[in-house]
Amino acid sequence: MLIDNVNNNKTSFLLVTGGAGFIGSNFITYMLSRYNKYHIVNLDKLTYAGNLENLKELENKSNYTFVKGDICDKELVNLLFNKYEIDYVVNFAAESHVDRSILNPEIFADTNIIGTLNLLNAAKKSWEGKEGFRESCKFIQISTDEVYGSLGDTGFFTELTSLDPHSPYSASKASADLLVKSYYDTYRMPINITRCSNNYGPYQFPEKLIPLMVNNALNKKKLPVYGNGSNIRDWLYVEDHCSAIDLVLHNGRIGEVYNIGGNNERQNIQIVKTVINFINSNVDNSIDEELVTYVEDRKGHDKRYGIDASKIKKDLGWEPKTTFEEGIKKTINWYLENKEWLCNITSGGYKDYYEKMYGNGLGV
Repeated sequence: MLIDNVNNNKTSFLLVTGGAGFIGSNFITYMLSRYNKYHIVNLDKLTYAGNLENLKELENKSNYTFVKGDICDKELVNLLFNKYEIDYVVNFAAESHVDRSILNPEIFADTNIIGTLNLLNAAKKSWEGKEGFRESCKFIQISTDEVYGSLGDTGFFTELTSLDPHSPYSASKASADLLVKSYYDTYRMPINITRCSNNYGPYQFPEKLIPLMVNNALNKKKLPVYGNGSNIRDWLYVEDHCSAIDLVLHNGRIGEVYNIGGNNERQNIQIVKTVINFINSNVDNSIDEELVTYVEDRKGHDKRYGIDASKIKKDLGWEPKTTFEEGIKKTINWYLENKEWLCNITSGGYKDYYEKMYGNGLGV
């Protein structure tokens, strides 16, 4: 059962980092639509993937504040904790694309590791007293199943699976996870770590597989697929992910890791063909599989991810509500109904970046 607030006696200040990004913006919208006693402070650097259009409907809400800034900025992070007396942190802020981490790993180390450390230190300084950490505070680290490495044809990642990251991106996320865990082990800071499978849904930047395929298909561009397209991912609808984080925030056992999966494993080529078939049937019957172009495989490309989410089901009663068949229709329809948003993202100031990075590859 959802509760109206972690602390019912006062407004609780929730710092959401990376809240202008895909999952972060969906989470902020989700939380403010369900709770009255949170004031959400959204700290986002507004890199290429951060888009305030995602949160346009919230701009004038009295319990929502946007701050442009970097989690690597110690002075700013400490200022926010002092000014707003932050009660809770949900850390989405991250460089998050494997291809870009291969090209420029330093940026990933800076943001994903040092930035997380800055947040932990500011939270510890704000929340810790002589008798330990005060009530009604928690740090939630949003991580990824990629920290576990790659699976074979069988088996699933559990919370006890050893970390075995294979890219600079996943290595930086695993490092951040270990830092967060260490603040619980060493200082008993109230933390949780969540590790999710591939998210999909509204407002996802079109470097990722589904919006990239939708955008390219609508523009009759080639649909690039790594290798032979047989790599497998578990797909989680973003609203289901938000509901899981909500439960972890309110009821997650301190110090625990929770895997969040969608129970929707698909080969990449299956996803691409699903998008093609939907657009062919509903938008343009000239779009077909002739657009698929197989490209050189990604370096160190993980073969398969699969999440065992039985722990969060047992502890918190969470299960994904959205089947892939339902979610993919909702997702593609959203992009079809928001072509202006899609156009704004892939043109203008982002056009050169988009074409350079994603004209010949895809993000999975």
